[in-house]
Amino acid sequence: MNALAKQPSILVVDDEPLLRNSLCSILDYHGFPSSAADGGKSAIAALKNNAYEVVLLDLCMPDVDGHQIMNWIIENQLDTCIIVVSGDTSIDSAISALRQGASDFLRKPYEQDELILKIRNALTKRRLEKENKTINLQLKESERWYRYMVNSSPDFIYTLDANGYCTFCNDRVKTLLGYNKEDVIGQHFSTLIHAEDIDIAQFAIQERRSGNRAACNMEIRIPHGSEATMLTLEFNAFGIYDDGIDGSPKYVGTYGVAKDVTERKKAGELILYQAYHDLLTGLANRKLFKDRLEVAIAQAKRYKHTLALMFLDLDRFKVVNDTLGHVVGDHLLIEVAARLQKCLREGDTLGRQGGDEFTLLLPQIVNKESAVSTAEKIIKACGEPFYIDGNELYVPMSIGIAFYPENGENVDTLIKNADIAMYDSKAKGRNRFQLYSASMNTKFDERFSLEVQMHKALERDEFQMVYQPQINVVTGKISGVEALIRWASPLLGHLSPIEFIPLAEETGLIIPISEFVLRTVFQQAKLWQQTNLLPERIAINISSRHLEQENFVSFLAELLLEFKLDGSIFELEITESILLNDGDDIIEKLHLISSMGMKISLDDFGTGYSSLSYIKKFPIDTIKIDRSFMHGLSSDSEDESIVTAICTLAKSLHLNLIAEGVEESGQYRVLQSLQCNEAQGFLFSKPLSAHDTTELLLKNLPLGPQHLRPQHCFNL
Repeated sequence: MNALAKQPSILVVDDEPLLRNSLCSILDYHGFPSSAADGGKSAIAALKNNAYEVVLLDLCMPDVDGHQIMNWIIENQLDTCIIVVSGDTSIDSAISALRQGASDFLRKPYEQDELILKIRNALTKRRLEKENKTINLQLKESERWYRYMVNSSPDFIYTLDANGYCTFCNDRVKTLLGYNKEDVIGQHFSTLIHAEDIDIAQFAIQERRSGNRAACNMEIRIPHGSEATMLTLEFNAFGIYDDGIDGSPKYVGTYGVAKDVTERKKAGELILYQAYHDLLTGLANRKLFKDRLEVAIAQAKRYKHTLALMFLDLDRFKVVNDTLGHVVGDHLLIEVAARLQKCLREGDTLGRQGGDEFTLLLPQIVNKESAVSTAEKIIKACGEPFYIDGNELYVPMSIGIAFYPENGENVDTLIKNADIAMYDSKAKGRNRFQLYSASMNTKFDERFSLEVQMHKALERDEFQMVYQPQINVVTGKISGVEALIRWASPLLGHLSPIEFIPLAEETGLIIPISEFVLRTVFQQAKLWQQTNLLPERIAINISSRHLEQENFVSFLAELLLEFKLDGSIFELEITESILLNDGDDIIEKLHLISSMGMKISLDDFGTGYSSLSYIKKFPIDTIKIDRSFMHGLSSDSEDESIVTAICTLAKSLHLNLIAEGVEESGQYRVLQSLQCNEAQGFLFSKPLSAHDTTELLLKNLPLGPQHLRPQHCFNL
């Protein structure tokens, strides 16, 4: 049943019952299911209700003849195959039937084999026509989809003829390149290309090769049609070939696809730029600068000429950053970079090493004087004020200069030696330049060795605390002690703070050192408290870098809590340089410290700005007169005038006053006459170890000159 169901159905139309039944029997015998109609009307009714693959049609019927049925089939566009089976043997009848739409004509009487053959031929033809129709529909659909995809593609698609003229392009040409299709088709491809890329375009756009050798990912610049912008397109193309007359392939054109990679190209260029440039100033970064320096050294070596390398560092930049904030600091660095570039020649390379450090390469100089002249120009330019966000700023420059080949024959050596010269310049007063000399290496090595040993000193507990008594000028008795740090290095010997504290500040080691000082002094204060020997006040010097730490105040609070000490025991000594950073943060911290009961002492007063605004703005309790004014106190009227003014100021502002560096009785008598509150110095005692200070506190003896006897003088 299934096999029969798959066979094509046939309608037999004949008004003669015997012929009709005979045909149906023959068809059934050969496996063709059939239906019968006894005339034209019944045939039309059957065709209305059923679909037939083949209609075997007799022409001569009484009611509706075969010609009328064929006309009805054509008018109603029925999909069926008509084979006329007629007793009319005239040729005209056959021709008329075929013209009217019949696919074949069979005369009665017919041979059974001939009938079956014609039916099979008709069915085969019908099947082939259907397949061909299906293929054509698929081709049309495929073409429609292809055109849709081509015109909807984000890429530019084109074909060229063998001479390079455009024969097709998709709609993307308008949105991407700014051209209408009709303006591009028929034009030579070279009319679209940037002039500098014409040569490479010959291979990438008008590609003749195919397969693996075809053009792939070739980047070409194309101007946008309506804008003054340049696009970068990535081309993939291959040659199109037909069979030639002799059978060999003949090149007929090119098929290509171009992808817009402009943004990707820009992103790549930006990434490359960022990899070799400082993002803040736009100057060469370390990597690019070293590359340029390597090239310059190679050229200098080849052509036997000299080059100069400068290491530049802004003086007092940290003050600007800490006082006005990093935004102003960044703007300042941008302005400095712009001002430096105005001092340079074409071919010089200015780079930013990081922070406030710059490097400058002068690749060809006639002599050292040329580099010196540039350095002088830079110092003069940077000596002028910078106006940043309403602030007038002065940030002079320190410069170190090294020369190739005299001061080094490779990149690292030249940079190191220029850096050493720059530090030497800072050490000699800043705002100047210094030429490198070999003797500087010794100082640099000593400095490096000192830093290494300082790290080890923290690990080995080599730092010690000593205490210098502070004397009440009226009674001569101890009113307090100042805690001072000393370093007993097994390698370097005994070092005073002036020998290592500046380097500790610079390297950041001052933070752990300062924490050691505070913890040690608090611990000693606790021991004195337990033995009822606690002096009225213990003064501790505070590093500006430690004070700037966010956790400084909380660190003090934790120490007070840990050792169960009252804050009024301690006086923190700060320098005027801290007050220069008069940001709200420093003011807030000092007020918090004051609220904990601790006193604030202003150290080295008279040597800096000594501004009254500081004293009004900050919670200052004590002023310490710098030791430099003590030397001429009893013999130099100018020193005496300054000390007199400071004493008057302290008295009027109700501030405690301590004079440092008192070494002679005459100085002491002047301080008494000026009603200075306290004094400290070698006249009374040198700094003492904790043990010796404890003994001194036990004796509780007056230490003023009128009370001192040789045995009372303590030495460390």
